[in-house]
Amino acid sequence: MRPPTVLGGADARRTERGVGIIASSAGVLVFLVLLLFATQLIFNLYATSVVNAAGMDAARQVASGEVDHGDSRAVSEATAGAEERARSLLGEYGDRVRFTWTVDEERVSVRLQVERTKILPTAIASGVGLDEIDRTVTVRTERFR
Repeated sequence: MRPPTVLGGADARRTERGVGIIASSAGVLVFLVLLLFATQLIFNLYATSVVNAAGMDAARQVASGEVDHGDSRAVSEATAGAEERARSLLGEYGDRVRFTWTVDEERVSVRLQVERTKILPTAIASGVGLDEIDRTVTVRTERFR
């Protein structure tokens, strides 16, 4: 049995050529995926916060003591005005938001559903729950006692 030969000098450099490019490419790819995920997460946190705030403002506007909650016409006018204001607060998201109202004598509830802006591919974003904002805000109606 012959001992293994150790390549030295030019022969060693020739056989190891291109080995580092695979590891470097994999490292860069992992870094870019993590960077995209972090960016998507920041966008989602901001958008969720804005949608939640706009929903709270809209629900409070409809739950105001100035609205007669026994009159369906007054409630529909109040919800239309609240939706218009919320859409203006949401900016670009305002074009894609869906409102679902539940109004009675005691409380006002509004559900806002918005498709999020995606940076990640759709398959990845929907796989980790970053494809839609779904918020429900409930407030008590204001009444003078």
